[in-house]
Amino acid sequence: MQAKDCHINYVEFKSKDLIETKMFYESSFDWKFTDYGPTYIAFSESGLEGGFEKTDNEIVNGALVVLFHSNLRLIKNKIIEAGGKISKEIFPFPRRAQIPF
Repeated sequence: MQAKDCHINYVEFKSKDLIETKMFYESSFDWKFTDYGPTYIAFSESGLEGGFEKTDNEIVNGALVVLFHSNLRLIKNKIIEAGGKISKEIFPFPRRAQIPF
């Protein structure tokens, strides 16, 4: 599926136990996982790609939704001009197709 500007591209959740989380979603829903070290697993074949980040903290509002845009600096400025706040600066992360930052 081709990523489209302003569409949800990725969603991220917190997890206390990545092994348990991975086993649950694999066995329940046949999701596929890619391990990225001891604190992160990415999932696919769920209808939307995403990941789980390990945390030892209490999980409150534990989702990060990532919106795709082909020009991150342009959309960042547009968000700020519209009164939005950037909670996480632009950063590279593993993807099948890398987007230049």
